Amino acid sequence: MPRFCIAPELRLRYALAAIAGVFLALAFPRVSVAGLAWVAPGLLLFAAVGLRPGSAFRVGYVGGFAYYLCTLNWLLYIPVKFFPILGWIALSAYLSLYPALWVWICWKFFPKHDLQPGAGNRPELRFLATTLLAGARWKRTLWAIQCGAVWVALEMTLGRFLSGFPWDFLGVSQYKMLPIIQVSAFTGVYGVSFLIIWFSAALMLAGAALVRTPNARGVWIKELALPMLTLAILTSWGISQLRSYTPSAERTKVALIQPSIPQTLIWDQNGDSNRFIQLVALSEKALAEKPDIMIWPEASVPNMLRHHEETGAAIVRLAKEHNVWAIVGSDDAELRPGGSTMRDVDYFNSAFAISPEGRLTHIYKKRQLVIFGEYIPFVKTLPFMKYLSPAGETGFTPGSAPVPFNLESLDVIASVLICFEDTFPHLVREYVEANTDILVNLTNNGWFGESAAQWQHAATAVFRAVENRIPLVRCANNGLTCWVDPVGGIHELYFPDSKDIYKVGYKIAEVPVLGRGESRELTFYTRRGDVFGWTCFFLVVLNLAAHYIRRGLKRKVPDSPAA
Repeated sequence: MPRFCIAPELRLRYALAAIAGVFLALAFPRVSVAGLAWVAPGLLLFAAVGLRPGSAFRVGYVGGFAYYLCTLNWLLYIPVKFFPILGWIALSAYLSLYPALWVWICWKFFPKHDLQPGAGNRPELRFLATTLLAGARWKRTLWAIQCGAVWVALEMTLGRFLSGFPWDFLGVSQYKMLPIIQVSAFTGVYGVSFLIIWFSAALMLAGAALVRTPNARGVWIKELALPMLTLAILTSWGISQLRSYTPSAERTKVALIQPSIPQTLIWDQNGDSNRFIQLVALSEKALAEKPDIMIWPEASVPNMLRHHEETGAAIVRLAKEHNVWAIVGSDDAELRPGGSTMRDVDYFNSAFAISPEGRLTHIYKKRQLVIFGEYIPFVKTLPFMKYLSPAGETGFTPGSAPVPFNLESLDVIASVLICFEDTFPHLVREYVEANTDILVNLTNNGWFGESAAQWQHAATAVFRAVENRIPLVRCANNGLTCWVDPVGGIHELYFPDSKDIYKVGYKIAEVPVLGRGESRELTFYTRRGDVFGWTCFFLVVLNLAAHYIRRGLKRKVPDSPAA
């Protein structure tokens, strides 16, 4: 058989894996059939039952590739020649390694003496079901739990490796299931991912039990009993958290300006003046409603606020005339110490706070830059890398620390995040202190047109609010400008006169803040971080190490001589 041909016994498995990947994608926005997330991982595992390690990896890769091609299709909206499709395929190809590793490791952990040899060559459903259930139930229960730990370990890696891409973690698919996601205050989003995987693996085993003995009553319940009980307990606790949540009586009135500037216009310097005039005019309408804070999104200011006199003067005028605090996204530049030429300048993606008196009081510099979007790795040693990014040779310098914006006259402290910084659980917790009133995310999703990216980004932000029990205000260039309360409820999702989230407009939101002298009770996740995630990570590493040590020892032991 030619090497490039797919073996007949694998074709059905690849098809099943692809279906699992599509199901998983449909669990996320914009379709958001959250229940599919509880089924798809188990289906992907079942597609690889009994296969050799290499084949199991490839089956997992097919499922992952189908998933990421579907869920990241918004990359095709980037208005740059060639880059969108190349970036879409390349990023999907890289990310697919993670579900492939998950399938491979999970079957490594399955009790080998319980898995009959040759199962990969016997695709009959009845045979596979009998093979899966050959051993003790407690071993299968432990294995299903291990599957959840492996998934969490891989999400922990994905969120950090190569600067990290924590987009659409599995738990995010449940962003509307508020009782379930309350556990994030202890475990981060990883706890929800763990529950889904544990349940899904157990569901696969329950399905196998039904296939093996279809007439036996309740045989499947025994496989699902423990994860269902755990899920019921955590859901009940989550409901109690929702019922006990009482928003603060203190409010601050916020004007969220959404200019909806296409990315092509942001790059067109000839239109800078016109779009800035339109932004100011839109802000004037919003300021007529007397907000306490006016917020502009990332990339809304066409010129550098600190280095363009007319731009700075216009923003100061707005703040002074309307007696309002302004939080504004703008690029910035600083000469390095001892520098004297333009080559000695660092550029930053920044946010500024301007007081009602017109003073520039705070500057925050974005810390987590977008790889190939805001910086190009190795571009100095590998100059050709500049052609792989719409950023060309230019790039930003990362900031070094969070900067709380103390809006003194309002007695409000806001911590600002820029762009996709709010997708990093471990980063966002650093921005929350006992006296922090709100998180503010300034973002520009105009890169992706009117796509699912805006919905997926907002769904991820829900978890940052729940993890840290703090309101999170989102001001986007085009969709979803809104705010999320401390238990995950999304507010001001649509404009008063339209459900078009991508349009030009503004929203007025009254966001709860701490009262004078009041402090925030920090969650376990805010205080301790990824204790749950790192526990899963190190347990998986130790288990893998033990597996290979045992295998090495077995190889060294000589066979016993024949009697």
